Amino acid sequence: MSVRKVLAVLHRMCWLLFGVLVLIAVFTEPLLPFGLTFVPAGVALTIGLVLSFTGPKESLKSRPAVEVDPPVTGRWSALNSPADKVPSHGTHVYGQTYAIDIVADPETAEGEPPARPAFRWLWPLFRRNHAFPAFGAPLLAVADATVVRASDGQRDHLSRNSLPALLYLMLIEGDVRSVIGAHRVIGNHVILDLGDGTYAAYAHLQRGSLQVKAGDRVRAGQRLGRVGNSGNTTEPHLHFQLMDGPDPDSARGIPFTWRGVGVPANGEAFTVEEQVAQS
Repeated sequence: MSVRKVLAVLHRMCWLLFGVLVLIAVFTEPLLPFGLTFVPAGVALTIGLVLSFTGPKESLKSRPAVEVDPPVTGRWSALNSPADKVPSHGTHVYGQTYAIDIVADPETAEGEPPARPAFRWLWPLFRRNHAFPAFGAPLLAVADATVVRASDGQRDHLSRNSLPALLYLMLIEGDVRSVIGAHRVIGNHVILDLGDGTYAAYAHLQRGSLQVKAGDRVRAGQRLGRVGNSGNTTEPHLHFQLMDGPDPDSARGIPFTWRGVGVPANGEAFTVEEQVAQS
């Protein structure tokens, strides 16, 4: 077991211990003096900072970006892109140093509102997933690969694209998911072994949409599943990343570039033409 994996497990255990101690102190007699109750929380915060700020090894930083096919077709826009900053999501946790989020962004006729609902300060608090053009969009294998992980049993929750809902996600739901484990953060997902120590992770897939299972061999362009809104998400989108191992708890990020697209910057729209359909 790697050091990062051990720290990730210890991080969750410390938060759980802190929660238990607080509940006991509230409903019964405290097990520890008041100040000591917060020691596990302090340890958890320290470990979290270490994991967040510990990036890829020098050998990975100097490694050329791995070129793979785009995982989608159609017109999309990028969010939280490594073209703008690294780590792209503000943390190295879960191997997402060079991760990118993309949302479907189909063109609309002049004078018509955008197909993708805009963020609202107050109302509506939530939106249903079918209001977003990304929901249900097919996801494609970025290279010939072997499926090493495939999970699609988690529900697709409502969007979190209002200020109150976003605060709920950041301050409550996101923390709970982090304590439970990486699988609750990335939601439904599939991880591919591309060879040469490179793994591709697709996160937040639609419940029940996977068309592959662990152990399957897939070809570049083969359909894997569909975009969903499971895990730690604000709206239906694809979170894509390359990493040096199959376990997000211990993996470190690897830079990527999409063939014919490159690495789109935040807010940049890009279009991928649909290829000849493959099974």
